[in-house]
Amino acid sequence: MIRAVVALAAMLALAGEVAAAVVADIARETRWANEVVPQLVVGDAVWLATPQHPRVLALYTKAPAATRNAVIVVHGLGVNPDWNLIGVLRTTLADQGFATLSVQMPVLAADAPRDDYQALFADAGERLTAAVAWLHDNGYARVAVVSHSLGAAMVNAWLAQHDERVVDAWVPVGMFVAFASRPREPVLDVVGERDFPEVLAAPRRGPRSCPATAARRRRSSPVRITISAMPRSVSPRRSPRSSSARSTASAERPTRRRSAWAREEARVR
Repeated sequence: MIRAVVALAAMLALAGEVAAAVVADIARETRWANEVVPQLVVGDAVWLATPQHPRVLALYTKAPAATRNAVIVVHGLGVNPDWNLIGVLRTTLADQGFATLSVQMPVLAADAPRDDYQALFADAGERLTAAVAWLHDNGYARVAVVSHSLGAAMVNAWLAQHDERVVDAWVPVGMFVAFASRPREPVLDVVGERDFPEVLAAPRRGPRSCPATAARRRRSSPVRITISAMPRSVSPRRSPRSSSARSTASAERPTRRRSAWAREEARVR
């Protein structure tokens, strides 16, 4: 009897540790928000509500002219909705005539391995659903998604859960996994010439690699493009409409072997 009680207690303790390990680090997200929001120059902070979280930060940027087209911008591992490339995307797309909503995805501790994020994909999906609803409620009829690295994998899992089209287009950038299902929306699959090895080694993504059934054959087939690396003498520049002042907690600079746009998995502490 005593052994059974001890074994049960150990199992409950282990279950508690596992559960704690897969919950989003809300304290870290709060620190991101406290750092990013006061420094915003372009766009406004809005707050989304999901079944798990009453307040999820998103950065909303209007286009210069009235439009009904919007883009949800999704960052990668362990960063924030105004980080580096994501800040450039959300402001530049707005300059090009699209309203943007850059959403804080769930994050773990700075030293958490990427594989642990798999447990947060459901949380990420709820945030994406809330982002689409927010844009529709604010008058945007057509919504696309641009997602980077781990963010692309999160969007991939979210879209695969739906039998109907939930967005009008999707651009995964540097996605390191194959498509979870044959896309229902137009897809532009972007890979950097010097992207991470996992991205370059990912199964070829296209009509042959997307699971298909007779009922799905009319769905879209992804178009894949590869972006050549920039010359070493050329550096990407932020949009003149700088989205926020850069903090000291910036990601490390790109290495020579990786495109400056592809460096996303750096640990931001």
